[in-house]
Amino acid sequence: MKFEWRKQEKELYLPKEKPIKINVPEQKFYTLSGQGDPNGQQFSEEVSALYALSYGIRMLAKKGLISKEPFEYTVYPLEGLWTLSDEAVAEGRAFDKADLVYKIMIRQPDFITEEIAFANLEQVTKKKPNPNNQKVKFETIEEGICVQMLHVGPYSEEGKTFEVMERYCSEHRLSRKTFSHREIYLSDGRKVAPEKMKTTLRYPVK
Repeated sequence: MKFEWRKQEKELYLPKEKPIKINVPEQKFYTLSGQGDPNGQQFSEEVSALYALSYGIRMLAKKGLISKEPFEYTVYPLEGLWTLSDEAVAEGRAFDKADLVYKIMIRQPDFITEEIAFANLEQVTKKKPNPNNQKVKFETIEEGICVQMLHVGPYSEEGKTFEVMERYCSEHRLSRKTFSHREIYLSDGRKVAPEKMKTTLRYPVK
């Protein structure tokens, strides 16, 4: 049976359009860090690097080369941790996409080890060279207790959803642990109209 994260892990990835508190467990990711406007060519090439590596892992799993038996699954969605540069915050500058600092990532199956991840990185780089591959890391991340909510619409209107999440936190005596937030991209921006795009927004709380 094919593993579908949209079905088996629905609570983690597909919240409703209202805030919920959730405990996000330890997960493994290919990650890439950078800074600047995500609408540029550099960001696009970084995303391509992560997808190429993720599909490489998927093919190895499907052929049964890295697990006891073949494992077929849907590649996980692209995710991003976003914040502003320390300089922009310290100077109180007006929002500028050039000041964005990010770590983009794609989750990998739990049975993937660091050894497998970097062997795949080497193999994919030989077949499909990408200068960003040298910056890729394989990380285990545990977010713990978070508040998350589904945002429907363009990224430019995420502020409205964050306001709802902040009210929820206030009502439930929760506070953000960090200024950064996570976005999980459930829609392909190249194919879906901005007003219909779906993005899961999440940040850790205490």
